[in-house]
Amino acid sequence: MKIVPFLVLLIMLQTTLTIFNFTSNSNIDQWQVVNDGVMGGRSQGNFTINEEGHGLFQGYVSLENNGGFSLVQHRFKTLDATGYSTIVIKLKGDGKEYQVRVKKDKYDYYSYARNIATTGKWQTIEVPFDKMIPQFRGRQLNMPQFTGEQLEEIAILIGNKRAENFALQIASISLKQ
Repeated sequence: MKIVPFLVLLIMLQTTLTIFNFTSNSNIDQWQVVNDGVMGGRSQGNFTINEEGHGLFQGYVSLENNGGFSLVQHRFKTLDATGYSTIVIKLKGDGKEYQVRVKKDKYDYYSYARNIATTGKWQTIEVPFDKMIPQFRGRQLNMPQFTGEQLEEIAILIGNKRAENFALQIASISLKQ
């Protein structure tokens, strides 16, 4: 029974929690692209695994028909995020701005969001929970900021109010204390 205290110690010392680590064998069935076509727009985004084994979110944002966004989202069983404070994403962007979004309940109408800038090189982006702002359709809501007790969805959105191609590679998404 010496194993039980050891396992408890290991869990207590765990400083990161992996949400998704992309490989060439990753099953991305739980990832879904939502384009502005849901409201009449013409943007086209898709999500695949590229030759290097990274998640690749790419496409074109169109402003036609009052459109202007594409989003990739990952829904999962309720994740207890108690004790964690930051989302960590290893990615390679295209120099454009994206938005990281989370939901504590996948059925919430709003998300907690934070804009991130990409450089065109591999980066490790850290998004503290307490910097994520509650939003609905791009408008800030008068609600408390994200506290991070639980997660059921993480998403990345591009919607910079201009027509543009985009490409974002994702190596991993995790939480850290």
